[in-house]
Amino acid sequence: MKVKEMMKFAWDNYKQYALGKNELRPLTKNGHIGNMFGGLRGATVVDALDTLYIMELEEEFQEAKKWVERSFDLNVNGEASLFEVNIRYIGGLLAAYYLTGEEVFKSKALELGEKLLPAFNTPTGIPRGVINLGSGMSWSWGWASAGSSILAEFGTLHLEFLHLSELSGNPVFAEKVTNIRKVLNRVEKPQGLYPNFLSPVTGNWVQHHVSIGGLGDSFYEYLIKSWLMSDKKDSEAKKMYDDALEAIEKHLVKKSAGGLTYIAEWRGGVLDHKMGHLACFSGGMIALGAEHAGEGRKQHYMDLAAEITNTCHESYARSDTKLGPEAFRFDTGTEAMATRLSERYYILRPEVVESYMYMWRLTHDPKYRQWGWEAVKALEKHCRVEAGFSGIRDVYTTTPTHDNMQQSFFLAETLKYLYLLFCEDDVLSLDDWVFNTEAHPLPVNHTNFKAKANVQ
Repeated sequence: MKVKEMMKFAWDNYKQYALGKNELRPLTKNGHIGNMFGGLRGATVVDALDTLYIMELEEEFQEAKKWVERSFDLNVNGEASLFEVNIRYIGGLLAAYYLTGEEVFKSKALELGEKLLPAFNTPTGIPRGVINLGSGMSWSWGWASAGSSILAEFGTLHLEFLHLSELSGNPVFAEKVTNIRKVLNRVEKPQGLYPNFLSPVTGNWVQHHVSIGGLGDSFYEYLIKSWLMSDKKDSEAKKMYDDALEAIEKHLVKKSAGGLTYIAEWRGGVLDHKMGHLACFSGGMIALGAEHAGEGRKQHYMDLAAEITNTCHESYARSDTKLGPEAFRFDTGTEAMATRLSERYYILRPEVVESYMYMWRLTHDPKYRQWGWEAVKALEKHCRVEAGFSGIRDVYTTTPTHDNMQQSFFLAETLKYLYLLFCEDDVLSLDDWVFNTEAHPLPVNHTNFKAKANVQ
């Protein structure tokens, strides 16, 4: 299968030129460390573990596991993003453990989880965004307004932290994320919407910017997924999701002159008619939640999910490379296209194919596989280079410049979602698994994991 071959190519080149670094730079054939993970290494290894496993790339999986056993060092100093370490490293290790039962993944996940706890030492218990994994010092991102914490970051810990408590028997992880919910339920929501910046000191919103794209996105995803992962027992999460989605639909969902449904951003009551690539996960999320919407609402939400997914497909179809830009707009004559040079890039992001995968599994409309195949061909044509895959700087030119970066999420998410789009539905069945925001599968309600993995 083509997607499996792409994964092997991406992994083999990472292994050859960058093993132990965080990402491969495929043009210069070397590794990149970056400063997002606070001195942790091997982001691509940990992110790729479960994808290698489900694609039955057994030899490659063993190489990755061996690296984790022998070389993955958690005693590091540096500025780590709490959010990125949680979704990529902890999510990746948990998924690898649940798929294989190998203890090494569990013990590393728990050890790393412990190192994140000091970030929650704030007056409200809302964690700060950056933590030094060695000293436990934490602080807020310099660019976040007035020392605030970011909705998508502190709202995207719930799934993993519940599993950390489950596996360790230590309730502290679950308590941390339950407290975040309490703070969010207490604070007043403008128009029922959740702004992106909250003060970890006062527990109040810092500015009224609302987005379903970056800064907000995965908070909403984790509400519906928390409910599904709890085997539909976490009714608080379901209610928060339903209420938030209702407010989003009322205030942010718009239809363009050309008939495309999109989700605008909201700045203190003023709409910004743009949608980020990151917001394109929402088609899949709304479809996933539609199944369980109230009386007569299921079809309404399936239609909305299909319309949003179609809009995101248009952002791909309207570019010269057939890959979508980082953000696209609806405020001028052109629709679903980037109007600014700074928004024309594509960094191997998964959100659009993620929605294709959910829409396929929930409707079996063949167009979603067709659209996925278009993306596969475009990735092969424009992003595959001699030694891996690279993002491109401008999707509107057929001779794009490469950015020389094979993102770890390309192996964790983009290729996994494409693979699952073309698999049978019982490979990582949506009844048994919930994907974290980095596409790492976590089991629903701790069913018998090995039996349910169903990976032949």
